[in-house]
Amino acid sequence: MTDSILLVHSDPTVLRGLGSRFEETGGEVIRELSVEAAAATLERLRPDAVLLSLGLLEAVPDALARLRRTDAPVVVFGEGLTPALVANGLEQGASQVIDTAGDPGVLLLVASRAAGVARARRLTSLLLAGGTPKSESDGFGSSPAMRQLAQQIQLLAQSDRTTLMLTGEAGVGKAWTARRIHDLGPRAGKPFLEVRLTDLHAAYLDSLLFGHERGVFVEATERQRGLIEIADGGTLLLREIGDLPAELQPKLLRVLETRTFRRLGGSQDLAVDTRLMVTTRRNLSVDVEAQRFREDLFYRLSVMPLPLPPLRERTQEDQVAIVQLIHEQLKPAFPEGPHAIAPEVLERFAQYSWPGNIREVHNVLERSMIIGKDQLVINVEHLPGEFRARAGLGDRRHTPMTLQALEHQHIDRTLRYHGGNRTRAAKELGISRATLINKIKLYAITE
Repeated sequence: MTDSILLVHSDPTVLRGLGSRFEETGGEVIRELSVEAAAATLERLRPDAVLLSLGLLEAVPDALARLRRTDAPVVVFGEGLTPALVANGLEQGASQVIDTAGDPGVLLLVASRAAGVARARRLTSLLLAGGTPKSESDGFGSSPAMRQLAQQIQLLAQSDRTTLMLTGEAGVGKAWTARRIHDLGPRAGKPFLEVRLTDLHAAYLDSLLFGHERGVFVEATERQRGLIEIADGGTLLLREIGDLPAELQPKLLRVLETRTFRRLGGSQDLAVDTRLMVTTRRNLSVDVEAQRFREDLFYRLSVMPLPLPPLRERTQEDQVAIVQLIHEQLKPAFPEGPHAIAPEVLERFAQYSWPGNIREVHNVLERSMIIGKDQLVINVEHLPGEFRARAGLGDRRHTPMTLQALEHQHIDRTLRYHGGNRTRAAKELGISRATLINKIKLYAITE
């Protein structure tokens, strides 16, 4: 799982160099030159861990106090550390103080370990809480990536005349996000309509979207308004825009360019103030190259693309947050269903890959609410078979790890088991005490 690190140093060269080394390991690095900027970024993006230079710690008296306002551990690093400096840093709340004079690379190991511990602590808190999200915005999760997504959604909600294209795999919540954007913006309370374009005949879709005049075809016994007109002042969501028939693409382009349209069979231009949002799980640029989709319409629709990641690419904390949010949304529909989720169930959910994304979460929880009727808590016996069989989670629970990282983890656990006694730990590990001491220094293991 990707580590997110906030790197704070007053030297841009160090930020670039050290940050690049960390990014080469697959981590996400946020760089700041000052404690003030870092404190604001920390609150906004909530990284897994903070790396603070010794120079800034000495220059800013309350640096650690300002950077410990979240649960992210703060690691102080620098060269030429003295026992007094180390003690001062630890007394102020640093989780570790690392001397990078010998090997700056050791900081990467320490940072990765600190980030992993922080994530595990957050996940444990969620599991033990069995919890309820504080608000619907918590459904996006607490990772930096999801917090950025939530902020982008807030901005898009206020830009209520901007056309929006939501992209992502089936079931990632594109329609739900579109509705969320509508409800957060100035168009809230106005119509929100949606239509899935897949497998709809062009003539029927023309009438459905743009309306028709009386007598334009045999069944048209009266004038009919289309969805674009009905949603005036609100939002119209067109799902799977790549399936829009070619003959209707120029008509939709006209709406985007002039905010006017004509009903089928009509001769009068009608003005409309409808915000258009579209979704697609396909790569529309490929359809443009194959001339299956108009290039000018594609660029009009993709003024503000919003990609939504699949659940398997989100952190476990973010996945648990989505589970909790959907459970809250299902409660009114199933008043006799369980009102909480057992920690063991949340743990199993967090270890699952969710190939069906948010749609699969919804289906699993709805099934559990039905089977668990009159029960207080969703337990393992209320889940589908793939969740009840613990062994079935084997492949999904695999965490990629190098041999070096595995050795680091095993040595750390062995030391903790023996209460920090190096002699007993070395004996169990089958290595000399001197070798163990060297390993402890290499991995910066705190006992």
